[in-house]
Amino acid sequence: MRLLTIAAMAACASALLTGCGGKGDGNSISVFDVKVGECFNAPGTVTAELSKITKVSCAKEHLREAYAIADYEAPSGSSDAYPGADALSTYSKGVCAQQYKPYVGVDYLDSALYFTYLFPSARSWEQDHDRNVICFVTSSGEPLTGSVKNSKR
Repeated sequence: MRLLTIAAMAACASALLTGCGGKGDGNSISVFDVKVGECFNAPGTVTAELSKITKVSCAKEHLREAYAIADYEAPSGSSDAYPGADALSTYSKGVCAQQYKPYVGVDYLDSALYFTYLFPSARSWEQDHDRNVICFVTSSGEPLTGSVKNSKR
């Protein structure tokens, strides 16, 4: 399972968004099977931990597109113990902001879109040796149609 954190950063500030219900016309896949370039709808209910996500064709309306998957890099000298949600959230915001422009084609601060991310829960960290952060492009609630890759939106 992964902790679901939905975050958007505007200018120099960050704000939390609520999860949106999505159309259930896709395939439910494990969050461990997400690949960059795949599109998804949000779960119908907001949960703290997420193990499956609904994959849909990017040609259809969707709410999120995976644009980066990054391994968590612990600070030098730290243990392999679960770093906690705050540390993972801070790391996720940084890595997702850095990976945004290479995928979307425009700097995050100049984009009309937002990003959100999933990071490991304490359970998946310990049981599955999960260290991946998954970054998703999203909107302010309006569905996306088509891939946002190199869209410069």
